[in-house]
Amino acid sequence: QVQLAESGGGLVQAGGSPRLSCTASGGTFRPYFMGWFRQPPGKEREFVAGIGSIGGRIDYTGSVKGRFTISRDNAKNTLYLQMNSLKPEDTAVYYCAASRSGPKEYDYWGQGTQVTVSS
Repeated sequence: QVQLAESGGGLVQAGGSPRLSCTASGGTFRPYFMGWFRQPPGKEREFVAGIGSIGGRIDYTGSVKGRFTISRDNAKNTLYLQMNSLKPEDTAVYYCAASRSGPKEYDYWGQGTQVTVSS
């Protein structure tokens, strides 16, 4: 069973460019489709970005396209989310997730990391 741990969140000014990391342990990272999700205050959790096991398939939700970049380093068992040009509406708890079957359903989730964007 894979355990996921996010890091890199915090308080950021609008326009900032933090990078989130998600480190996997307890299993082999490479076979999993990986995703980033976020849950803004008072709202449902939403998909942000996803990446195939070797990085061949990448998807983004529309509101982050051109600003966020998802990537992975299978040798380090780590998933990344580079966030640029942050806006206050990007404030949320960010979660990474792993799927054995593809982007539709995720099997393992991290605890989340808070990103707060100040204007």
